[in-house]
Amino acid sequence: MATNDAQTRETGSTIGAIIGRLVAASVILAITAFITPGFTISNIWSLIVAAVVLSLLDYGLAKLLKADASPFGRGIVGFILAVAIIYATSFIVPGYNVTLFGAVIAALIFGIVDAVIPGKAM
Repeated sequence: MATNDAQTRETGSTIGAIIGRLVAASVILAITAFITPGFTISNIWSLIVAAVVLSLLDYGLAKLLKADASPFGRGIVGFILAVAIIYATSFIVPGYNVTLFGAVIAALIFGIVDAVIPGKAM
């Protein structure tokens, strides 16, 4: 019985952590899009889907390349990965538009805002 309780608590914290990261990513992404020239998100659904796509791309690249895509996590490699992920998302999510220059600026802003707001977003 104790094992089932432990598994339930572990699963609950994992789901809570995932939701928390999604909320943090959405807030950071909204702030970043608001203050970045050349970066627009047309509606809340595009924002949520973009946050999920960004998180999935980050997770996939981190597992594949063994690199952290945080703009300040791994220096220039992390910054370039963050730019690539932010830019690539524009080809996947309708209503999410960013220029290459906007992705560079967004990666800088995303890194700064991510450092200030608690929780790992990207």
